[in-house]
Amino acid sequence: MRAAARARSAVQRIVDRTSAWLHSHPFVLHSRPFSSSPSDDDESPSTSSAPNQTERRRRKGSTPIDPLTPPPPASEFPPYEPRDFFRYELIHQSKKSAARVGRIHTPHGVIETPGYVAVGTNGALKAVPHQELAAAGVDLMFANTYHLMLQPGPDLVASAGGLHEFIGRDAPIITDSGGFQVFSLAHAGEKDGEEMKSRRPSKHKDAAGLLVRLDEDGVLFKSYRDGSRVVLTPESSVEAQKSLGADIIIPLDELPPYHIDRAVLERSVYLSHRWEARSLKAHLRDVRQQAMYAVIHGGVDRDLRRMSVEYLTSLPFDGFAIGGSLGKDTAELVELLGHLMPQLPKDRPNHLLGIGDVGSILGSIPHGVDTFDSTFPTRNARHGQLMTRTRGTFNIQRAENASLHEPVCHQCACSLCKNHTASYLHHLFRANEPTAVTLATAHNLHYMGWLMQTQREKILNDEL
Repeated sequence: MRAAARARSAVQRIVDRTSAWLHSHPFVLHSRPFSSSPSDDDESPSTSSAPNQTERRRRKGSTPIDPLTPPPPASEFPPYEPRDFFRYELIHQSKKSAARVGRIHTPHGVIETPGYVAVGTNGALKAVPHQELAAAGVDLMFANTYHLMLQPGPDLVASAGGLHEFIGRDAPIITDSGGFQVFSLAHAGEKDGEEMKSRRPSKHKDAAGLLVRLDEDGVLFKSYRDGSRVVLTPESSVEAQKSLGADIIIPLDELPPYHIDRAVLERSVYLSHRWEARSLKAHLRDVRQQAMYAVIHGGVDRDLRRMSVEYLTSLPFDGFAIGGSLGKDTAELVELLGHLMPQLPKDRPNHLLGIGDVGSILGSIPHGVDTFDSTFPTRNARHGQLMTRTRGTFNIQRAENASLHEPVCHQCACSLCKNHTASYLHHLFRANEPTAVTLATAHNLHYMGWLMQTQREKILNDEL
């Protein structure tokens, strides 16, 4: 009897601590666990694929756990071995810094590094066909699992032969887990960083945001398309990415904001580690010639970043992405990378998630970052911001460009600069012609390709 009472007391203490955490956690809107049978106030949630038996049991009998529960040890995983279909090749290590030139070999081609990664959210770049990337010298394209999961759905993409066949791309693709977009749906406070801002306003987004519930199993969110409820777990995210068939995939992780209590951030790191371990196990059961990158977390806290590196590098991931909050500005980002990058394995590639502005790229390359993804260049183009070698960055819509009868950049080989004048592009923007955005977007992609090529050349010459 006493033993039973002590056991009940111990369990209750764990529940109480977890309940307190769930109450203070910035992302949890409902603390009750998922259930295979929704309650009366829940619409029936859908998933990207039918959950397996283990997932159903977990949801049915899920109980809160201590948020600082360690993830599975490395002994539960096989040791890391290079893949015959995916590997990193070091071409040159700078003698001046940690910058390096390399090649990432994938089933659909080689990625030259350091390299910019263009973002094609729905499997398409905004305003230009993805074939423009080859002309621009951009090797890797990023697609978002969250959006493709909602439309057209991973099963339909799989029926077409996978994402490469579906969009007609014979070049490398990377997909994320969907976590970034899901956590961007949560209500953002005044002090939250950009990571927590919603993609766009939605009629389905109420004061609390589109994120309905988060627990150990995963997340429940409302679709921004029709308001339907969708469950995303580490296993279902991996299964969706298996259906999409990208060359590089990402495990599910939690996205904490920049301004966050250290204790809450620590719990978030532990949760991400448990989710990433589950994702890796699901991936290893059915590799399908795909590489999986871990996502290093810890915000700007050095100790938590170190803990994240130590754990995730002990597991057989094929590469390492640097995620979570990366600081309030470029200076804090570069300082963080100076601490973090020396801890990463040198035999595998790394990726800086969601960073692609020129200042941050130039500050990060000397620390050994291999690839960068961002909508920055293409989003700027849609607003008339052109990035050039000769004029710097300028807005083509300004009045003084109305009579600028010369190429935007004499040194650029894009269609805009070869065939048209700045005054013509100014006219197209003023007339709201769709061609304006197409020409500007292609131009900025060519600029990014040129920028990364020049950085590689500088590293090869030990100038950087």
